[in-house]
Amino acid sequence: MMRKHVTVLGALYIALGILGLIAALVVFAAVAGGGWISGDRSVIAITSTVGAIISAILIFLSVPSIIGGAALLKYAPWARMLVLILGVLNLLNIPFGTALAVYTMWVLLHDETTRLFSGGGAPVISPVGGATG
Repeated sequence: MMRKHVTVLGALYIALGILGLIAALVVFAAVAGGGWISGDRSVIAITSTVGAIISAILIFLSVPSIIGGAALLKYAPWARMLVLILGVLNLLNIPFGTALAVYTMWVLLHDETTRLFSGGGAPVISPVGGATG
């Protein structure tokens, strides 16, 4: 049951990271482009610098989401902790980040998910019919 939620969560974090990278490109183009439109060298220098700094921050915040989402899909043990940290940070990103953070905590703090990432895997049905693990 929780495997599907982990897959959805991984895809959501990858999508969030990609959207962040797109936002970085758009911000840089808009801010630096505004300077270029003015034609003033000092304005171009300032807007290009500001655009680059804002874009770098967005990239810095987006790349861990892509890495964490991809690692969740592979059930890497460290991915659970990384995405939980990202989820806590997303609490401040109202309203969508908050919803994602709540879903993140629900999925990754669930007992079954904890077993999936600790190497225990999901409970296995034995040939006799009882659950083990």
